Amino acid sequence: MIAVAGRRRVVWAPTLAAPDWTLTLLALALSVVGLLLVWSATRMGGDYGLLIRQAVSVGLGLVLMWFVSRCDLRVLRAYVPLAYVLALVSLAGVLTPLGVRVNGAHSWIVLAPGVQFQPSEFAKVALALAFAVPLGELRDGQSRPGFGGVLLALVLAAVPIGLIALQPDLGTMLVFAAMVSGALLVSGAPKRWLLVLVAGAAGAGFAAWKLGLVRPYQLERLLVLANPGADPGGVGYNAAQARIAIGSGGLTGKGLFNGEQTAGHFVPEQHTDFIFTVAGEEFGFAGAAAIVLAIGVLLWRGLSIARHSASPYGAVLAGGVVSWLAFQTFVNVGMTVGLMPIVGVPLPFVSYGGSATVAGLLAIGLLQAVHRTKAMQRL
Repeated sequence: MIAVAGRRRVVWAPTLAAPDWTLTLLALALSVVGLLLVWSATRMGGDYGLLIRQAVSVGLGLVLMWFVSRCDLRVLRAYVPLAYVLALVSLAGVLTPLGVRVNGAHSWIVLAPGVQFQPSEFAKVALALAFAVPLGELRDGQSRPGFGGVLLALVLAAVPIGLIALQPDLGTMLVFAAMVSGALLVSGAPKRWLLVLVAGAAGAGFAAWKLGLVRPYQLERLLVLANPGADPGGVGYNAAQARIAIGSGGLTGKGLFNGEQTAGHFVPEQHTDFIFTVAGEEFGFAGAAAIVLAIGVLLWRGLSIARHSASPYGAVLAGGVVSWLAFQTFVNVGMTVGLMPIVGVPLPFVSYGGSATVAGLLAIGLLQAVHRTKAMQRL
């Protein structure tokens, strides 16, 4: 497209720049660390099946990350409607006989014996792409999204959030809310819309409680957060054992594969949601802090990509992705050290989980696509 600006022509010629290697290398390093921690957490049974599955997921995720990173944003934008519809169909599919219940949530679809996936993880990718359209594609003369754009973005988010509430999966619902909030902030939408979002979330939570969608164990976890010493042999067991495992690592840890708490499987789900306890025990405070620092630098690079994006659409897309990864990191680490309730949110790139791993690496591909799509050249 050619526009006239005074006597100068502005030729819009999107080109692919070099990738952000810091972003890629950090995602790769975190994935490798995750493989080591998963190996440590699952090796005592002598079954390497989980490690192999995770390695395959990392490999597939890296391939998809590379492919997406080479796409022009206009190409990705063209497939947004299809991605969004597929996400809704798959989220609805978990409520059919294809879906199975795992850890209290009906969140998985079984394709074949031993082959299953979690649609809500891929729905995060679709949602990041979808609500960036009304928030990032501005009309002529607009410097920020108007009422219609913000309302459409909230509607696009409300539909998958409603389907996830039926599973129910509180952790993923909170991640989606964080993504929308981050996208609204990056888009420059009026701050009153954040208040509307908070009020809507509070209303939805109250309605879920009244309708019985909030399970008793979820309420009990909130009570444990308020009183960490409550019922250490029952509902407070996970939180108590997580703190013991992390604290036992000291400053430098006991060494990889030498964690006694890890070997004894005292912490449930230690290879998935509680993978950070393995890092705390075997790598110590220094190693666990290094993991958090690496994720922090990765998020900082994502924010830089959003700030320097060639288009508002790319900025909002990057903002949604960064909010997703940042919120999951905060909640996952927080729940293992007793600062957040246990809601079943994986640690990005590190926790075991094929769907979460592939979706997380796809998110890095989206950030790379935003980074690599450059702006116009002036002639």
